[in-house]
Amino acid sequence: MTTPLQILLHAPDAEGLQRARMNAVNARKGDPHCAVRIIANAAAVAAALDSPHEHTDALTWLCPNSLAQLQRPARAPLQVLDGPAILALARLQTEGWAYIRA
Repeated sequence: MTTPLQILLHAPDAEGLQRARMNAVNARKGDPHCAVRIIANAAAVAAALDSPHEHTDALTWLCPNSLAQLQRPARAPLQVLDGPAILALARLQTEGWAYIRA
C-alpha cells in the first residue's frame, strides 16, 4: 500500500489563495485520498476571511501573526496555526509534506 500524498499549499497573497484553493480542489478530485493543507499568511489571511470557499475552508490554516496584524478573528471552519506560518511550513516539510507555493 502506498503512502497518501501530503500536499502543502502556501498562499502568501490573495491571488495565491485563489490558486491554492483551485489546486486543492483539483488535487482532491484527482486523488481523493491525498491530504491537502493550505497555509495562508500575509494578505492571503484577509482574503480567506473575506471570501468563503465551501470546498477548501476546512483545509485552510491561518497565520496567527497575520490575524493579529489585521486585528480580526478567524471564522469557522478556518483554522489558526499554533505559531507563525513560517515555522509551520518548515515543520510540515520535515514531516514529508510536499511544499508548493501557490
